[in-house]
Amino acid sequence: MKRIKTYRSAAPFHLESGEILPELNIAYHTFGEYVPGKSKVVWVCHALTANSDVSDWWAGLFGKDQYFDNSEYFVVCANCIGSCYGTTGPLSYAPGAKRYFLDFPLITIRDMARAHALLLETLQLEDIYLLIGSSLGGQQAQEFAVLLGEKLQNLVLIATNAVHSPFGVACNESQRLALLADPSFTACDYNGGKNGLRAARSIAMLSYRSYAGYLATQREESNQCVDGFRAASYQRYQGLKLTNRFNAYSYWSLTKSMDAHNIGRKRVSIEAALREITANTLIVGISSDVLFPVSEQEFLHKHIPQAALSVIDSIFGHDGFLVETKQLEQRINDFLHNDFKSFRKTTFKTHKHLKSA
Repeated sequence: MKRIKTYRSAAPFHLESGEILPELNIAYHTFGEYVPGKSKVVWVCHALTANSDVSDWWAGLFGKDQYFDNSEYFVVCANCIGSCYGTTGPLSYAPGAKRYFLDFPLITIRDMARAHALLLETLQLEDIYLLIGSSLGGQQAQEFAVLLGEKLQNLVLIATNAVHSPFGVACNESQRLALLADPSFTACDYNGGKNGLRAARSIAMLSYRSYAGYLATQREESNQCVDGFRAASYQRYQGLKLTNRFNAYSYWSLTKSMDAHNIGRKRVSIEAALREITANTLIVGISSDVLFPVSEQEFLHKHIPQAALSVIDSIFGHDGFLVETKQLEQRINDFLHNDFKSFRKTTFKTHKHLKSA
């Protein structure tokens, strides 16, 4: 059984930037029943525009009769700060009874992880059997893993990085420019920025997918087409679909958060920070991902002490983590249910084979 709840903290939440949120609300889902000392806790960190209902957007892995079935695992997924699904964000009311909108402070990935830690303490969970996240969720999972230390047994990082790349920042800035080009966005209205968000999502799709993916799914069935191309319709559809469920101000905030990701900030180094992760770790890359290329997962593999690396062969680019759930399920199952030392050698060999193909 899944439940959505809201944790409300009346205590001020101090951000990495030095600014303060006077109060913090965290919307979260739990799936299954928690029995202290018996339950295997799985904590999911969601990606950019997802929400805390992991069974809704990762149905191939989570939910009734899925791999992480509620009868075997107690699953927690918290909506991150800055989003528009119930956790404190740009649509929340600032002191003075006005919504934040563009005045919402910069939230870093580390701030999000600290909020996860606060919720973990509130839920009185003894430890976490598995922490899993992809993309921005994988960035959160790294920071959370550092905070958890020995309380975390297993970690799965999918299509993510230790520090956000200049290419990733450039992609996000192009999307924010699209938001700014919409006059209703800077007017700071509850429904502002919808046209800008539609354009921003269309830009984002070019980094989420791949040339081969578009060729396979959006190719014209006839050579007579001179207008109204399937690929053009697809871009419009993706933009419209997002505007029907997401908010432009949260999109602005969360892309800024992603840009700010650097696990080494205010620590000795990026490499030293990754070495603080003690959990057995599976790192998954996607062969055609241009936004989070495999080289970034190789870096994680090199510097997280107990890490195995595997690459999913897919034409669907970064979105492969949502599409290739069967491949992902197989790798996670092998990771969790085999001797880690043997698994580590096997997956690295698989990765080397894919790299040379």
